Amino acid sequence: MATMQDVARHAGVSLSTVSYVINKTRPISDATRARVEAAMAELGYRRNAAARSLASKRSRTIALVLPSTENALGGTLSEIVTQAARVARAHDNHVAVWPGLGSEEQDAAEIHDLVLEGAVDGVVFLEVSLDDARVAMLEKVDVPFVTLGRPARTEGRACVDIDFEAAVDEAVALLAAQGHREIGFVNHSEASRTRGYGPSVRAEAAFADAALRHGVSGTHTWADEDAAGGRGALDALLGAAPALTAVVLMNETAGFGLLAQARRRGLDVPADLSVLAIATSRGVGALAEPQLTSLEVPAERLARHAVETLLDLVEGREAPSEPILVPCALAPGDSVAPPRAG
Repeated sequence: MATMQDVARHAGVSLSTVSYVINKTRPISDATRARVEAAMAELGYRRNAAARSLASKRSRTIALVLPSTENALGGTLSEIVTQAARVARAHDNHVAVWPGLGSEEQDAAEIHDLVLEGAVDGVVFLEVSLDDARVAMLEKVDVPFVTLGRPARTEGRACVDIDFEAAVDEAVALLAAQGHREIGFVNHSEASRTRGYGPSVRAEAAFADAALRHGVSGTHTWADEDAAGGRGALDALLGAAPALTAVVLMNETAGFGLLAQARRRGLDVPADLSVLAIATSRGVGALAEPQLTSLEVPAERLARHAVETLLDLVEGREAPSEPILVPCALAPGDSVAPPRAG
């Protein structure tokens, strides 16, 4: 089935021009309109009945677009999806979960078609990169959207995010108050930084700042999103800082491997090594042995802000002018203790 992106490519125009021709929302020259309509006819592009009545009828369905990354649907993200569905239902709306399977450009074109065909009223992106092509493309064609995460430019964009900088600082402060002076940080994969994954980039800088602010020695490492990544991360940290007594963990899927590797090395958690997880869920932390002390993701608050902001946009109301940053909350566990004396 032909998409609007196919029509735009065939006609040699932008995706937004195709949108303007179809919706008659902006003046388009007769020559350009004819070229677009000819491309639609040649490719067999058709809009359905719902799309033709889109101006006066809502689908009352919003799309939650999953990230096309290696940490696509971990336990914490699953909890956010569940909470978003509950919030939407409370507002008499439904949720369609849309997996990010292609390039950012391809995903944006498909999502745009969903909106034009009347299948969904708007989009919540669950995670974005700093320079996300999907955000830029949907912005051009006036599709209502909210990002759960912050692109590099937030002006004029509806963004909801965890306050990662505050979470990292709180984690380091908590461990420093326990007496730890050599603290490691396990981030997401190095590939996540390369592609501009916001939490990875922001957390790396925030950890360096927090270590300096609280007078501790900080060692940072990357970890792939699996148990092997966690095992390698602990080895890398102890290789760089043999006197390490605590770790801040911001990679929940690597955490189980890190704990297993600590046991293999004869390290007791928390007597020999404290582990404090951030930006995770209490449910994931409870699966670990010992149960992880964590600064947990406020899934309900994130979902509520994102869904309600999107519904405001769909109804023509203005979004907040600044990103909505939601703090993490401390969830007690059994993985943090003062370092051994001596």
